[in-house]
Order: sequence, then C-alpha cells, then structure tokens
Amino acid sequence: MEEILIGVDTGGTFTDFVYKKGNQWGVYKTLSTPHNPAEAILKGLEVIGDEKPRRIVHGTTVATNTLLERKGAKTAFITNKGFKDIIEIGRQNRERLYDLHYRRPEPLVPRHLRFELDCRVSSKGEIVKDLDPKEVERLIESLEREKVEAVAVCFLFSFLNPQQERVVGNLLRERLKNVHVSVSSEILPEFREYERASTTVVNAYVAPKMAKYITTLKENLKPRDRLVIMQSNGGVISADTVVKEPVRTVLSGPAGGVVGAWKIGKLAGFEKLITFDMGGTSTDVSLIDGKPTLTTETKISGIPIKVPMIDIHTVGAGGGSIVWVDRGGALKVGPQSAGADPGPICYGRGGKHITVTDTNLFLGRLVPDHFLGGRMKLLTEPVKEAFENLSRELKTDPYTLAEGILEIANTKMEGAIRVISVQRGYNPEEFALFSFGGAGGMHAVFLAKKLGIPKVFVPRNPGLLSAMGMLLADHIRDYSLTVMLPLERETQKELYLHLRELFKTLENRALEDMAKEGYTRLGQDLFFEHTLDVRYRGQSYEVNIPLSETPAEDFEEKYRHLYGYVLENRPMEVVNIRLKAIGVGEKPPFEELPKTDGKLLQRAVIGEQTTYFDGKPYTVKVIDRDRLLAGDRWDFPSIVVEYSSTTVIPPGCEVEVDRYGNLIISLSP
Repeated sequence: MEEILIGVDTGGTFTDFVYKKGNQWGVYKTLSTPHNPAEAILKGLEVIGDEKPRRIVHGTTVATNTLLERKGAKTAFITNKGFKDIIEIGRQNRERLYDLHYRRPEPLVPRHLRFELDCRVSSKGEIVKDLDPKEVERLIESLEREKVEAVAVCFLFSFLNPQQERVVGNLLRERLKNVHVSVSSEILPEFREYERASTTVVNAYVAPKMAKYITTLKENLKPRDRLVIMQSNGGVISADTVVKEPVRTVLSGPAGGVVGAWKIGKLAGFEKLITFDMGGTSTDVSLIDGKPTLTTETKISGIPIKVPMIDIHTVGAGGGSIVWVDRGGALKVGPQSAGADPGPICYGRGGKHITVTDTNLFLGRLVPDHFLGGRMKLLTEPVKEAFENLSRELKTDPYTLAEGILEIANTKMEGAIRVISVQRGYNPEEFALFSFGGAGGMHAVFLAKKLGIPKVFVPRNPGLLSAMGMLLADHIRDYSLTVMLPLERETQKELYLHLRELFKTLENRALEDMAKEGYTRLGQDLFFEHTLDVRYRGQSYEVNIPLSETPAEDFEEKYRHLYGYVLENRPMEVVNIRLKAIGVGEKPPFEELPKTDGKLLQRAVIGEQTTYFDGKPYTVKVIDRDRLLAGDRWDFPSIVVEYSSTTVIPPGCEVEVDRYGNLIISLSP
C-alpha cells in the first residue's frame, strides 16, 4: 500500500507540515506548543488524518532546547584518573576577549558527579594499566546512590583502543537498567579528548529527554506509521538510532531547510546558493557551493559538539524579535522573542512589545487579511498605537522608527551571511540568495542589495521549506577514525592505497548499519563518500578534502582558497578519515506549472495597498501566488501573498516565475 509522506518541522513560533497523498500535495501550519512540542505535532497529524500508512520525517528542537535551557538529565562523567576536570578546563580560548565580565558556561556535569578510574591506554593504543573490577563496582554503587539518569564514559586514546571503555559501558548498561550510557568510542572515535568528552556528555545529557519525547510520539502513532528524524548533517536516521545518539539532531530543523534549498535550487539550475531562513525566533544562514557545507566545529551555548553538521550560522533576529531601548537610549532588536505565545502585538494574543512582524505590518509590507492564507487576521490599530507611543518616547516619527528597526534587524542578518561567505573565502556576489522561512521573503531583497547579491530565489511555500527539505533528505550515517599519518608528495599514492584499506573497517560498519535501515545495494541505493581531515603538522585545525591519489595538492588548493596562502615546505599529515554512507530512497516529484496566458494583472492581482520604502509611500499591487503561472514576469513594486509566507518586491526589481513556481527576483545593479 502506498505511504502518505509527511514532513514536520517544529519551530519556535509555528510547527509546519508538508504532506503528499497520492499525487496531491498539502500544507498545514499550527502554533507550536513549547511546553510539549509533541502536542502540536499530534494535532497536525490528526488534521492530516487518513488511514493509510504514513512515513513521518521530523525535524526536532528537543535536543537544542534541552541544551540551551539546561534542562537535561542528571548526568555523571567517567574518565581516567586525573582527568575528571577536562570538561571544565576545556581550551584556553576566550570567546569574548575584551569582555571583563565574561564567564565560561558551567559544565553540564557538576564536579561531584565526575568520577575517575585508575586505568590507562597509551598514545599507541596499548593498555598500560588494567581496570580494577573492585573500583568499577564501587563506582556503580556511587552512581546508584546519586540516582543519576545518564552516564558519559570517555577514556584517553579510546579511539585507538576502545576495550576499557566498552567493558565499563557494558557493565553500566547491565547494572543500571534505566540509565542511559554514552561511550565516546561509539559516539566519536576521534582524537582531542576535550571535544570527544564534551560531545559524549551532550549525548548523555539530552538522551533521556529525547527518548521520552520519541516514545510519546510513537505511542500516539498508528502501528503502520514509520517515524524517522532529521539529523544536523542533512540526512535522516531512524527514531531508534536517535534515542541512542541524540547529539546528531541538535541542528535538526535548520538542516532540513538547507537540504530543501539545495535540492530545489539544483532542480531549478542554481548550484551556488546562500540560504536565508528567517523564522519567528531566529535566522539561520548557510552556504551551498554545489552541495551543503559541513563542519565539525559547532558550539551550542558555548559547548563544543564535534559530530558533522551542516555549517549553519544563527542570529537572534526573527519575525517575533522584540524591539527595545537600552539604558543609553539606543534602539535594539532581539534576541528576545515574543514567540508563539503571546506573539507579536498584531496577533491579538496579549503581546505588548513591538516586534519585527509588527514593524512590517506598520509599513504596509504585510497584508492583514491574507496572513496564513486569510485564516488569521492581523490587528493594525494596536500596532499603530504602539508605534506612536514609542516614537514619542524617542522623539522621532513612527515611519522613521519602523524603517530603523528593520535596518537594525537586516544588519544583524547581513553580518551572519558575511560569516558563512566572506569569512570562509567566498564572494556573496557569485551566489543567489535562497529565501525561506515565514519572515524571509519580507527581508530577502533588502539583504541582497546590502551584500551585492544579484538574484533572490523564493521557492513555493517558503514558510514550509524546512518541512519539505526533510522529505527530500537521504538516509545518512557518518563514521570517522583518527589515523595521524604523515602526508608526503613523494609517497602520497602509496598513502592512498593504505587509506583505502583503513576505510574498509568503516565501510563494513556502514554496510551493517545501513542494511538495518533497508539499504543494501551498494552503487544503486547506497553510496559512500570518503574524505580526509588534513593539516600542516603542528596546527590545531584541519581542512576536509575528498579522498584522492593527490591529497597534498588537494589540501593546498583548499587551504589557499580558505586563507589566501599556503605554507611552503611545511610537513602535512592526515588526521582523520571520514566516511559518509548515503541511502537514497524514492523522492516525491515536483509538479510543473502551466505556462502563462499573459494576463498576470487580471488573473493574479487581488488588490492594492500603501507600502513604505525609504520613507516614501508607494501604492503596490497585492499578488496571489497561487494564481501565478510559469513565465509570468513583472517589474513593479508588489507584495506576493500565500499561505505560509509573504514576499516583498520593492521598486527596482524584476520578477520571473520559473516552471516549478519559484520566484526569481533580479536586482538592478
């Protein structure tokens, strides 16, 4: 029997659904329920209904919010004697060099819950001191006494020899039945004990909450439903795997949007994109140069997490970001957000503070009767009153104040885009800006102008793209191993053959894991990507390159692109090998729009309203996006309304609708 496909993205303000029944696509948005995200999801699934089996792909914020709010499990940390403070000492880097009041975030595990075992593996992977069974027994008694809910185990050099870690991990799982146990050699078998320990601790800390959440969802699904979860690396994994390794989902939702932008952009002929996802609470940006950019150097709330993730930069500027005045009288926007409850003033739910959404409404860039496809009417009078009050306080006129608010928000988002483009060696002018998220279309063109980006790409249902991206994502598992091998030009072909042999261990693990997910035909529905982490010897950071017979040349080419120079005659080394296993399933096809009849104004224009740009009022046309056809073009100021989002087209732009219904906005130079 054919499955119904459902993508679900939980955001700070809305929970989004995209679904496909037979040949019909459908969309649905409902307000999020932050106290229990499962409530909004189950409500949406009930609305979608149907008795057929459902494949539900879900992007979850549970792991992220658990970390940000510090509401995880009571976690213990076990390591070698003399190293229990490693997660507190960390690195010597100061995040904010000139902040005299800066304090590093408190570790997730307090000192009284950090335990040591007097055992040791050497830097060559040899056991130099055995585990003492009596000491392990005493440790288990201490953990029982403390009533811990999760345990993270991380020994030195366990990536070379995991034997002692596995013994301790298996004993803990055997004796402490209701306690989650995370073992570093299973989560991240790489060198750098601080990052490995930190990642393992995060996994243990969020696991019980994630397990409870997944269990709640599964208990309320039908027996024939399948639940898979979006990962931070742009792929999906089974719900059962997520329960064991929830650390792989900390950027789950934003990753879905990047994957959606990549797949839809590629279909439309765009290989180089900067993704711009502006939601209710925050804005996420990322760069796609042929494919999404990955990183292993992510920090969430100051805590390093070293599993591969799509390189996404987040700033606290969204539609719900609150406008406020600091003690010096300066106007600020965010990072505090009105969220879904009470939300912006215009929602009429008791919000008292002006937000970015209120500002767009005040300037005529939102159409009150067409928010959420007309299902939610926005209130204009309370917003007007709030602007008049604040403008009196700041001794300025309301429209200057409103444009100033948007300029502050746009400058924040411009800075985020520069981080993932200019600071990574990319010129934004060579990319198109792919705009999505509920609020993205109201700011995209203005941001593109600030950055010199020539085109803006707005897909259909931009406010639901993250949910759509989840339906387009492949099944992905990441594997890695630290090897520390010298890289010399003269012997790099021999090194290549040696690396191929080392990869076989990871490939065998991948074949076994992916077979459990239903992908068994290598080269048909299962593919491997082999990459290397390479550096100049003595450096602290690596550059990731594809495996080839010329790794030295490939490394220097990538290094020059990133930093503008290379270090001549400096010894190089391969630090880690990485394998990405990709299971490719059937993807839902995209329907093409009928061709234009040349009657855009009669067919799609549904009204006019006054909108302010650069302090001047303009009469702009309101266009119903659902009535657009492939090949429609226009060059007048307009507001394009649809169910999930609003797109603002200021003067000086040309818009074309492509065959898939995407808006391609060209900016005049």
